[in-house]
Amino acid sequence: MSRPNKLASPEASASTPAATADLARRAGAEDPEAALALAEDVLGRALRIGATEAEVLVMAGDSALTRFANSEIHQNVAERNLTVSLRHVVGRRIAVVSTGRVDAEGLRSLVHRAAAIARSCEELEDWAGLPAPADAARSIGSTIGWSDATAVATPEFRADGVRAVIAAADAVGVLAYGSFSTEAEAVAVANSAGIRAAEQRTSSQLLTVHMSPDGGTGYAESVGMDATTIDAAAVGREAATKARASDRPVTVEPGDYPVVLEEYAVVDVTDMLGYVGFSALAVQEERSFAEPGRKIGTELVTIIDDGADTAGLPMSFDYEGVRKQRVSLLEAGVCRDVVYDSQTAARAGHISTGHGLPAPNPWGPFPLNAVMSAGTTPREELIGGLDRGLLVTRFHYTNVVHPKLAMITGMTRDGTFLVEGGRIVGPVRNLRFTQSYLEALAGVSAVSSTRKTLKGFLGAAVVPALRIDAWTFTGVTEF
Repeated sequence: MSRPNKLASPEASASTPAATADLARRAGAEDPEAALALAEDVLGRALRIGATEAEVLVMAGDSALTRFANSEIHQNVAERNLTVSLRHVVGRRIAVVSTGRVDAEGLRSLVHRAAAIARSCEELEDWAGLPAPADAARSIGSTIGWSDATAVATPEFRADGVRAVIAAADAVGVLAYGSFSTEAEAVAVANSAGIRAAEQRTSSQLLTVHMSPDGGTGYAESVGMDATTIDAAAVGREAATKARASDRPVTVEPGDYPVVLEEYAVVDVTDMLGYVGFSALAVQEERSFAEPGRKIGTELVTIIDDGADTAGLPMSFDYEGVRKQRVSLLEAGVCRDVVYDSQTAARAGHISTGHGLPAPNPWGPFPLNAVMSAGTTPREELIGGLDRGLLVTRFHYTNVVHPKLAMITGMTRDGTFLVEGGRIVGPVRNLRFTQSYLEALAGVSAVSSTRKTLKGFLGAAVVPALRIDAWTFTGVTEF
């Protein structure tokens, strides 16, 4: 049964084309309240033409990218985007339509197309209605995820960072490839149940692959809400050192090896566990390993999702406008909870934890702000516990083989090294693996005392490096 409309906002009244144009002009990263007013304008339009419920998500922002290859900047691009997404509900029939055209005619077309599609959709039998505000009618103006320095970053600022990366490559005779990106956006949500949410968010990412003429490659990355916290020279030195160290790799036989996974590999672990396990939809579809109280890791492993942690890329609400909660996913190796959006929460008799993705969303809720607890082992001492094992920089092309076992297949990339007697003895060719990430967590024997913030395939994660007792490698890449 759908909830009654609760819209009572002056912004939602009929607007003139000139007023609409003004909202669209102002609804950028620097003005989240204008983005919210635009959302309310569209919401009013949808309700006036017969929506029983409606939700509008506005994402407005500026992004810029400086790309480099062969140790030269070859591209600098910037774009401004404004997207309005309408979830139009008629009873239990739901349509989602988006547009980047935000003049009066574009918005009129948006709501009428959404209404027409909704009328022709099949009913969603377990539709529980749009989320309502749990603790306050409005959540506007949060700057928890905002940095002025990132918002005003110039091409010259990014070029200076790239210059430092290239200088590190030049110092050891390798070539640098990669990009330095900055983004500032306003996100606003308004729905007919009373949710009003708007905030500003920024992010920046510098990543590079350095390539040696003797075949070595090295990877490094840094991510931050504040672009000025990225140490470009350190990123360059890390990738350059790794590229030279991985020159002329040798072949090792596939098999089970103890490993040290650097943070770039660990972020794949948190991503995959979030995708296949720590989602309420995965639990409800009986494809998740997560069961409250089930022990899947050693006591060294704790993972939470915390949108308020400023070490990552914080956000105060999700893409349904629901306030984000801190969720304990894994505590000292024991499964605790999973994340919910409004639909999965209604099915479970739970409340949304604020982990909804933009509609339409077939993937269900996702932990966008994963944080793995640091350990007590200095990072440089992790390999000291390996009698004979492998140091892995990062993974490439990972895919799910068996979700309930969190069985993943993929390859190593950009720096894989043989360790003997607690010392790196040389580079090895990339290896293919097929490994249960659950078994890997059960074998974690040391966790680094420092962590890195990195981007995953959705959101960001704050992760340490890990030493794991066994990892199953199934093949070798000869070239």
